[in-house]
Amino acid sequence: MFLSVFDMFKVGVGPSSSHTMGPMVAGARFLDFLRAQPFNVHGVKATLHGSLAFTGVGHATDRATILGLAGFLPDTYDAEKAEAELERLRKEKVIHVDGLPPLAFDPKTDIIFDYGPNLPGHANGMVISGLDAQGDTIVEEIYYSVGGGFVLTASELEQGKDTDDGPAVPFPFKSAKEMLDMAAESGLSIAQMKQKNETSRRRVNELDQGVSRIWQVMNDCIDRGLTTDGILPGGLNVKRRAKGIHDELMAERGLNMVAPHVANDWMAAYAMAVNEENAAGGQVVTAPTNGAAGVMPAVVRYWLDHVPGAVSSKIPEFLLTAAAIGGLIKYNASISGAECGCQAEVGSASAMAAAGLCAVMGGTPEQIENAAEIALEHHLGMTCDPVRGLVQVPCIERNGLGAIKAVSAASLALRGDGTHLVPLDAAIETMRQTGNDMHAKYKETSLGGLAVNVPNC
Repeated sequence: MFLSVFDMFKVGVGPSSSHTMGPMVAGARFLDFLRAQPFNVHGVKATLHGSLAFTGVGHATDRATILGLAGFLPDTYDAEKAEAELERLRKEKVIHVDGLPPLAFDPKTDIIFDYGPNLPGHANGMVISGLDAQGDTIVEEIYYSVGGGFVLTASELEQGKDTDDGPAVPFPFKSAKEMLDMAAESGLSIAQMKQKNETSRRRVNELDQGVSRIWQVMNDCIDRGLTTDGILPGGLNVKRRAKGIHDELMAERGLNMVAPHVANDWMAAYAMAVNEENAAGGQVVTAPTNGAAGVMPAVVRYWLDHVPGAVSSKIPEFLLTAAAIGGLIKYNASISGAECGCQAEVGSASAMAAAGLCAVMGGTPEQIENAAEIALEHHLGMTCDPVRGLVQVPCIERNGLGAIKAVSAASLALRGDGTHLVPLDAAIETMRQTGNDMHAKYKETSLGGLAVNVPNC
């Protein structure tokens, strides 16, 4: 099993990796699908199912699908160009992309929200169709946005969770136990094994540059969030809070009587800064999802700014360790809120961050595995119930608490020798089972939980 660090950490656009980035990718993939057909189509339409329908407006799923069909991709997204294209489409109702004839498309009628049963493969399903001159479907493809910006066609999903057709990697661990066994046998750290896996597929300088960009985008996102205030879009009138909290914390620096627990406020401010940017549709890094994008960068920034001995040269070790843990969770369970609730998003992010922090603070592979397990275990059962389908309440604060739990988990693990009762593999399997048993209304549909008990205005 191999999932790259660049699979777990993708540069993209808010507010959701599964509901915004995924549908955008699906739209762009459908264009490639049409280019490979032996005939021309005259128009396109898309039907959103399951969670993509129920929370699609709040997550900008319709907008993202339109942009994907217009040729936009998350990692090269240009907000100004996107707005111009959306306005042009509203007026002209024709898509113009390279390699295809003009495609009839009316944003008002050719994006359909189907609130019936989910498609069979996943809660985040969509059907994109190519139409003839009379408007009849002549070709179509089913896409599933399975979390973290990953998109699979129905046939790809049937073939397996994450098919990997590339060459074998040196350390193909599929479980935490295998990971620990390989670490013990090789004498390498988790990050070193992950690095060797990565460099078996790409050049060392490509890995270094890519990881550097991931952290740069994460850190820039924190900085933007800490200096921007105002009201978030979407109609809930949620006020940005990260800047105000950060301003107060900066004013308190140097005072003699600052309480120790204020360290939690720093972590929360960093995480909330990211998720406020995400909610506003800004550039973020899936870590492993947009809804949980604040946890990882918050813990890295807390470590750099507040922990003695922290050095930026260890950031690759942090991110590679975290990616190894995230890959295990995705492969054996899920990182999708629509599939397993927020335990799969913030819970996974917290486990990844705990593992990364434990690693850069000198933890052994056993302590790192323990840190990840502690963080994940104490998110088990967490539902995904965003008010009005917006990635704002409770998502923004939840990232702050996920970061705090990650730091606590790493600290506890470092106080021990790595031996513990519940293996990480057991926690991951428990999360999978809990997600399967969880009622659909608590899995990113906004039909239960806080979403129905908090006023939507």
